[in-house]
Amino acid sequence: MDVGQMQRTWVEYTKSLFREGFLDAQFTQLQLLQDESNPDFVVEVVSLFFEDSERLLNDLARALDQQIVDFKRVDAHVHQLKGSSSSIGAQRVKNACIAFRNFCEEQNSEACLKCLHQVQQEYYLVKNKLETLIRLEQQIVAAGGSIPIEELSF
Repeated sequence: MDVGQMQRTWVEYTKSLFREGFLDAQFTQLQLLQDESNPDFVVEVVSLFFEDSERLLNDLARALDQQIVDFKRVDAHVHQLKGSSSSIGAQRVKNACIAFRNFCEEQNSEACLKCLHQVQQEYYLVKNKLETLIRLEQQIVAAGGSIPIEELSF
């Protein structure tokens, strides 16, 4: 596949992530912060998001598995995950966290467990999508091309 074709594939794939609600405008803002002086900025931020999210999802699973659930602690973890999701533009994860926090306030263990599964599902979906996007970007750069962010008009 030539560079032009890879760039067109990247643009279409990225647009689909926005259309399907996986990403929002915050992700575009991250991309705009990347330049020649910091060419791996997005990959670094996304990698940190993955690390934080994995840790928080594990903490949430442990907290909800307790005999007596500390809903303040659960809510603090969900709040943190919501913040990190917002900061990279992972819209569906953020929205699932908002619903999750409502059930923390109600101290509804069963609903919190369902929300945890929903958040996990949304997280693993967006993680897979972002890993694919990053691989595409790396292929474009390796082939001598640049990432056509300016072609993303919504």
